[in-house]
Amino acid sequence: MSETIPFVDLESQYLKLKPEIAAAMNAVLESRAFIQGPFAAQFEEEFSKALGASYGLGCANGTAAISLALEALGVGPGDEVITVSHTFFATAEAIFHVGAVPVFVDIDPRSYTLDPRLLEAAITPRTKAIIPVHLYGTPADMAPIMEIARRHDLKVIEDAAQAHLATYHGQFAGTLGDAAAFSFYPGKNLGAFGDAGFITTASAGAAIQVKRLRDHGRLSKYEHDVIGYNQRMDGLQAAILSVKLKYLPHWTASRRRSAALYDSRLRPHGFKTIEPSNATESAYHLYVVEVENRDEISRILDEVGIGHGVHYPVPLHRQPALKDVMPERVAMPHTEHAASRVLSLPMCGELTEEKIDRICSVFLSSAKP
Repeated sequence: MSETIPFVDLESQYLKLKPEIAAAMNAVLESRAFIQGPFAAQFEEEFSKALGASYGLGCANGTAAISLALEALGVGPGDEVITVSHTFFATAEAIFHVGAVPVFVDIDPRSYTLDPRLLEAAITPRTKAIIPVHLYGTPADMAPIMEIARRHDLKVIEDAAQAHLATYHGQFAGTLGDAAAFSFYPGKNLGAFGDAGFITTASAGAAIQVKRLRDHGRLSKYEHDVIGYNQRMDGLQAAILSVKLKYLPHWTASRRRSAALYDSRLRPHGFKTIEPSNATESAYHLYVVEVENRDEISRILDEVGIGHGVHYPVPLHRQPALKDVMPERVAMPHTEHAASRVLSLPMCGELTEEKIDRICSVFLSSAKP
């Protein structure tokens, strides 16, 4: 029987890094710097430098990162935030957390990211911000998004939860808007051993406000300037992320090679895959392919031990939790189309060409474009 191929091979990654991870964790345990502290400060400096970000602040998770960025930039009750429906639920969830309401627009079917051509029609007097989602690790088309935002005096918060080291015109995702939110959920390209998140911004004022908000509304120990939250980064997670960050460029290059191999094997058979523009380099957090008989292929992959996923089968505008709180729906044919067809195949820095050949062989045996 052929060996199983996990969707994300976290075990292989961990075994390679085990001595370094153990040493980093032991350093935290010996110092007892469990919440924020020197290890969090070190990682904040390292990740900000890696991206070329002016300011970077760790926090509890990626969802908190979005809501902290929104609140720090003045988005609140009664405001509207334009984003996409084809994303993970946290994007809309964070908007509601600050009292605002998401307004959804359709995606560009090539990249699966926000279509800038639809922005102007979605803007109302209540619009305060735009959240382009760099979905699957592919940056949204930020130049026209930023131009429209500046013209209408709107803030732009990048949802870069899946886009570590992705680039747009040579600039890293997370440094293109007014602020950005990253997730370090374990399965992400740069993953912690639990939940962790990060906010980048070029604004000193926004950075200071995030620093307050994440730590009970304070900058000093006993004086609380605003009502904040308990959304701080753990020292253990920060230390682990510092170890893994050194390997992120290598893992990203490996993901790009794997995506090119997948493309070379699947596209000649008529399958639609992610089509990043010439301006972007995707980080390929996920490798998705559109397939007509998705349920059948899922069963076949399960039978032979090949991991896979569906991201995302239920668009946000159809989520039960949002049905009574959403503004009037608009047509989103590309979102609906993608949600019914996309299938995610194994993707991680440890994936080999031999495994990709096996995956594609099984997939092509029964898949229909």
